[in-house]
Amino acid sequence: MRAVALESVPSSPAVTDVDTPRPQAGELLVKVAAASLNGIDIATAAGYTQGFMEHRFPLVLGQDFAGTVEALGEGVDGFAVGDAVFGVVLKPYLGAGSLAEYVTVPAGHGVARIPAGLKVEDAGALGVAGATALVSLDAVTLAEGETVLISGAAGGVGSLAVQLAAARGAKVIATARPGAQTDFVTGLTAAEVHVVDFTADLEAQVRAIAPDGVDTVLHLAGDGAQLAALLRPGGQLASATGLTQDDVKGQDVTVHSIMANPDAPILTSLAAQVASGALRVPVTATYPLEQATEAFTAFGASTPGKIAVSCS
Repeated sequence: MRAVALESVPSSPAVTDVDTPRPQAGELLVKVAAASLNGIDIATAAGYTQGFMEHRFPLVLGQDFAGTVEALGEGVDGFAVGDAVFGVVLKPYLGAGSLAEYVTVPAGHGVARIPAGLKVEDAGALGVAGATALVSLDAVTLAEGETVLISGAAGGVGSLAVQLAAARGAKVIATARPGAQTDFVTGLTAAEVHVVDFTADLEAQVRAIAPDGVDTVLHLAGDGAQLAALLRPGGQLASATGLTQDDVKGQDVTVHSIMANPDAPILTSLAAQVASGALRVPVTATYPLEQATEAFTAFGASTPGKIAVSCS
């Protein structure tokens, strides 16, 4: 089958032929229709993930997927051949990813059915970013009327977090570059979003909106310690990029280190919100599998939103 793979790391991804996987016990074989890029794909190609996950070569990249169940491994219940499914590849090693014509995934975790009203292209870009955004907001227990500062708001996770936070009735301050990124962020929701330029004096801009500091921060990009300093005393920060409590010693703030857990209930909840029109998957560019290397270039150029790959 055709797939986006690495022969070693660090190296540049290439579209190549690899063996079609076979479902093991408890797994589904999914014919992939759509997938998307995430930060871990870029980090893996750059060699940054070697220290904490096993790599199996040729290493097929990709975590998000959406498609159709092609075959069932031994002992699988609850799914049938022909089911439309989506989710996230959750395996204890890297190499059996979703940027390919087929992928195998555990039937018991990281996969859910695609409901009516959710396009397969959107489903293939929802899992990782949606789960990370949702888990981050839940970690800081964002409530109606509170002020949240979302760094990296133009990215895949940030653009979903902006919508989810606004839907909770929060006052949203979002970081983005002036111009196209700002326009993209303000167009994500009908609710008012206060966009601040992270390339300028961030503190002055945020303090002008929240003089006493913000209630919560979602640290998806940028200097986490600088963002934590913008919290009010007792505020909370969720970091998806590695900030820990030790990094803010002496400050009266709580840091939550986020590792998204895209289980079936979370995936089902996100899918229902998209299907109902309450949430929009912000796919801004789609590339065919054979041109997937161009998708990586676009990701590196900070293209706003989600970059999708069509695998069918």
